[in-house]
Amino acid sequence: MDLDDAAPMPGPSVLVAGASIAGPAVAHWLQRRGARVTVVERSPELRPGGQAVDARGVAKEAIARMGLDSAVRAACTDTAGAHSVDADGHVLQTFSAEDDGGDGFIADIEILRGDLAKVLYDDTCVEVEYIFGDRIAELTQDPDGVDVVFAGGDRRRFDLVIGADGLHSPLRAMVFGPNEQFLRHLGQVLAFYSVPNDFGLARHLLEYQDQDSGRSAMLRPIDDAERAMAMFYFASAEYDVDHRDVAAQKALLRERVAGLGWLTSDIIAHLDDTPDFYLDQVAQVVMDRWSNGRVALLGDAAFSSSPMSGQGTGLALVGAYVLAGELAAAGWDPDAGFARYEAKMRSYVEANQEMGRLNARTREVPGPGSEPLPDFTGEWFMELIGRAINGIDLPDYDELPDARAAAGPAAQP
Repeated sequence: MDLDDAAPMPGPSVLVAGASIAGPAVAHWLQRRGARVTVVERSPELRPGGQAVDARGVAKEAIARMGLDSAVRAACTDTAGAHSVDADGHVLQTFSAEDDGGDGFIADIEILRGDLAKVLYDDTCVEVEYIFGDRIAELTQDPDGVDVVFAGGDRRRFDLVIGADGLHSPLRAMVFGPNEQFLRHLGQVLAFYSVPNDFGLARHLLEYQDQDSGRSAMLRPIDDAERAMAMFYFASAEYDVDHRDVAAQKALLRERVAGLGWLTSDIIAHLDDTPDFYLDQVAQVVMDRWSNGRVALLGDAAFSSSPMSGQGTGLALVGAYVLAGELAAAGWDPDAGFARYEAKMRSYVEANQEMGRLNARTREVPGPGSEPLPDFTGEWFMELIGRAINGIDLPDYDELPDARAAAGPAAQP
């Protein structure tokens, strides 16, 4: 038989932990490059709602290369801009989604986390195996593969494992050590949940910030005009509330935003009947390396830049593209592929983490001996913004296999 007519060798088996954004995004690219992909998610189903997330600069190109630009834009929140307001609701400053070519404070691609996750899931669920309501309980790797025991009892072997399971990644703790050594608390706490839109909210986000305490409250429109997303930030030098203890989190929120003013009391009135409450520390993940043997991390599990950067989704989407591309380009050799992934992503990640740290500092209340804020009008800051939004050149990977291109136009989403 002519070797040119031989069937292609089957690609590696890859297990991805996490089905939010980074997980399905890397599953998309791994499958297109020829891998056999399984995604395991501990939640029983896709989690709806969540915070509004943005795509700017090079992240838009990553979406376009997935063939999902139209689907993502169709699910966007259609937010026209943002108003900064005082305690009486008077507008102090206005931002538009058209600012900076759609890459400003309000990006022209803004979508609820759950809606983006659904777009990515719908795009991949035919070719990719999804396992909901389960998780990795044990993992043992050797030079040739990774043995995984699932909490549900199944035992399987994979060539590679990728952790895309978020800020408090169980897989990271399992493979790299206790999460505490990688988390960097930025001194702020974020809470958000959906509420009935009893506030006359249309297409503009509203933000009130109390300059004396640094606390802020926000209301933002979502694609359901009858509801809105409420958000709070408040300072907390120490944070010791379990991220799974919802009752304690709600008690903390009530305590810390008491007396904030504006519409806060009306927003808090819906705290006990919301279906999607979230509260956690604003934190980054800082690691010297994002891989160990045949296991690699992606998205917040590897390099959370915190919500203060506004770039977590962009990092996940771009990282997914680069990780899958570099693995395939290296012939699926984890040592070479993971090393190239880290080398290409590191500067882009660090710029976005610096943006997150700077934005967190702007919410601090100055006290005696406080270090003054830097001059944000300087050229250094514009250069940093440029690196955070477009600080990586996406490789073309034209020489790599592409299952969708090979299938022809009918297979395109």
